[in-house]
Amino acid sequence: MLTMSKLILLIDDDPDILALCGRSLQKSGFDVITADDAVHGLDLIHRARPDMVIMDIMMPGMDGLELCRIIRRESNVPIIFLTARVSEADVLVGLELGADDYIAKPFSMQELIARIRSVLRRAGSKPDNDVIRVGKVVLDRDHYEVELQGRRIALTPTEFEFLATLMSQPGRIFSRGQLLAAVHGEGYDGYEPTIKSHINNLRKKMGPGHYITSVYGVGYKFEE
Repeated sequence: MLTMSKLILLIDDDPDILALCGRSLQKSGFDVITADDAVHGLDLIHRARPDMVIMDIMMPGMDGLELCRIIRRESNVPIIFLTARVSEADVLVGLELGADDYIAKPFSMQELIARIRSVLRRAGSKPDNDVIRVGKVVLDRDHYEVELQGRRIALTPTEFEFLATLMSQPGRIFSRGQLLAAVHGEGYDGYEPTIKSHINNLRKKMGPGHYITSVYGVGYKFEE
C-alpha cells in the first residue's frame, strides 16, 4: 500500500482524457498536474519533479516518443504510455526508449490505477535482501543503485526489477512469463515481447560482458 501521496504528471492533447484521468487519480489519493503538449509537460517535469509521468504517444509537435528520449537523458522517473497506438512495433519502441509500461486506449480507470500502483511499488520497493553481489555487479535495493566494476548504471524501475530478479538466482533460467510475473505480479495483462526490449536496454547500459544470457526458446539467465 502506498503510504504517501504521489505526484502524477498527465500529458495528453485530449482535454477529456486529462479531466477524466485527473479526477479519478485524485479520488484514488494521488496529486495530479496536467499538460496538453510535450513542451509544457517537459517544463513541468523540470519544475515539479513528479513521481510518475503518464503520457500519450501521438501529440502535435513533439510526440511522446521524443519526449521520452529527452526525459531518459535526465531522469529515471517512471513513465507509462497511454496510447491508441497498440502495434507491437510501437510498443517496443516506447519500451526500448525507457518506458516502464503502456496502456492501450480505450482503457478502464481501474486498470490505469492498478498499473500506476504496480510501477510505483517497483520504484519504491525495498525487500530484506538489500544488496545482491554477483561477480563484479552490485545491486543495492536500499539505495536503488547498480554498479558494475565501480561504474554506476542508471536504470528505470522496471529495468532494475528485471535485473534484480535475474541476479537473485545466478545461473537459473527464467522464462519470459516468469520474469513478467516476478516484476509485474501474477495475472499481468502484458505480452512477452516487452521482455526483450527491457533486456536489450539492460545489455546496452551494462556494456560488453553484460552477464545476461539468452537461452533460445526458453528465456534468460544471469551468470558471471
